[in-house]
Amino acid sequence: MLKILGKASSINVRKVLWACAELRLPFTREDWGAGFQPTSDPAFLALNPNAMVPVIQDGDFVLWESNSIIRYLCAQYDGQPLYPAEPKLRARIDQWIDWQATDLNRSWSYAFMALARQSPAHRDAASIEASCQSWSHTMGILEQQLARTGAYVAGQDFTLADIPIGLSVNRWFCTPFGEFSKPALPAVMAYYDRLAAREGYRLYGRNGTA
Repeated sequence: MLKILGKASSINVRKVLWACAELRLPFTREDWGAGFQPTSDPAFLALNPNAMVPVIQDGDFVLWESNSIIRYLCAQYDGQPLYPAEPKLRARIDQWIDWQATDLNRSWSYAFMALARQSPAHRDAASIEASCQSWSHTMGILEQQLARTGAYVAGQDFTLADIPIGLSVNRWFCTPFGEFSKPALPAVMAYYDRLAAREGYRLYGRNGTA
């Protein structure tokens, strides 16, 4: 059986858990990461030298990096409805997965650590404001895309791209901006509600964890 190493509150672990739910794929999970077994343990480092979760063990196959993992699971376990083989359809999905991992993640990093995690190392007001503005800008790009499709991020159907994007949307709505204004994003809000119809999202997306 597939084994997932990583604490369930991690946004990147939750990508893998949600993908497994969509694929109806059974798994076991072990808690690794802050507050649990340390990823600096030699046994964990032998699996992922980056000391980061998640890691999967699928038989004797070991893989890390959450986006690589969810792509692998779709390829290995009949996930073509989520991640089609046709190159142009797949490229559109990959485009949004990669955008979430780069542009969107970078935009929120300082603001999220300051406002949601209350990190003492992230207390610079100018940096918080700049990150809030950057985050609002990237969410505005998502707003435009969802207004165009009227459904999901890569088109009319739910795809693998909606897993990392959906978790990012949950993080957006769960993070208080305090004195900094958060723009109204009606298409993103409708998308947020649309995702809530999916069991995997209710379990691992909109579950009170940002």
